[in-house]
Amino acid sequence: MSYIAERRQEEKERRRAEILDAAEAVGAEVGWEATTMDEVARKARLSRALLYVYFKDKGDLLFGIAERGVSTLKQRFEEAVGRHKRGLDQMQAIGRAYVAFSSEFPLYFDVLSRCELVPTDGEPGSNEAAVATAGEGVLGLMVATLENGIRDGSIRADIGEPSVVALVLKGFMHGVIQLSATKSDSLARAGLDTRSLLQTALLLATRSLAAGGV
Repeated sequence: MSYIAERRQEEKERRRAEILDAAEAVGAEVGWEATTMDEVARKARLSRALLYVYFKDKGDLLFGIAERGVSTLKQRFEEAVGRHKRGLDQMQAIGRAYVAFSSEFPLYFDVLSRCELVPTDGEPGSNEAAVATAGEGVLGLMVATLENGIRDGSIRADIGEPSVVALVLKGFMHGVIQLSATKSDSLARAGLDTRSLLQTALLLATRSLAAGGV
């Protein structure tokens, strides 16, 4: 790649990052539902036409942010796994890291939840494909952790196919986290608190995996 081409690519990547920064700022302020392309363009201090050069529509921008979210989630999972040796302890840490992620990065969690509801064709080079690839990395880490636990004896050997178990566990925790976030008022009226709900979910997930019971 020539020097000029390299500089152009760097400028393109910088501008794309600035757009995503602006979209995150607007989304954090007004919520993703109320976020508009016009507002993102104003926040990024560029024309609406130029914004559409980088992202074809709001849905495309959604997946651009989601890629950042998945990358951050994977990093948090890796850090959680790295603090423990036994597979079961690592899976517990992943669950806690997911809860912490949803609290620390509510926009990312919201965006990722929305992406789960959007049918995608995953065309090569698209933001949708990038999110799918990043998501596979997250599940791959969970699968490796489950396999580690089976090897060290902390996780039951009869849990089934680790790739299926990883997907089920992720879906389970995601649903409980989403429930605790969106139904906190109704839970409170029923005499329940979100912290107890999340702790119970983590406990159930752990007991379902543990070799010999916990």
